[in-house]
Amino acid sequence: MNTNVLEAAMSEPPIIRCDRAPSEHLELQLQRRLGSRIRNLRVLVKHDGVILQGRTATYHAKQLAQHAAMELGDVRILSNEIEVA
Repeated sequence: MNTNVLEAAMSEPPIIRCDRAPSEHLELQLQRRLGSRIRNLRVLVKHDGVILQGRTATYHAKQLAQHAAMELGDVRILSNEIEVA
């Protein structure tokens, strides 16, 4: 058995493949990665990037959401409008 494949499979959760709109697809991936850290998460996909919206309790969670979106979506963040409250 190839241990490299096994290690790679265990290090990151699998990417969700679906036939949904790009914004819904990215939202699902972010929700899976972030769990319940961001409430009412919305991802608005524009022609030149994405806008993140939602609510969270910490600035750290807001930053995690932004970095996860850049990594998972391989997109530019136009605006991170996630409110910290």
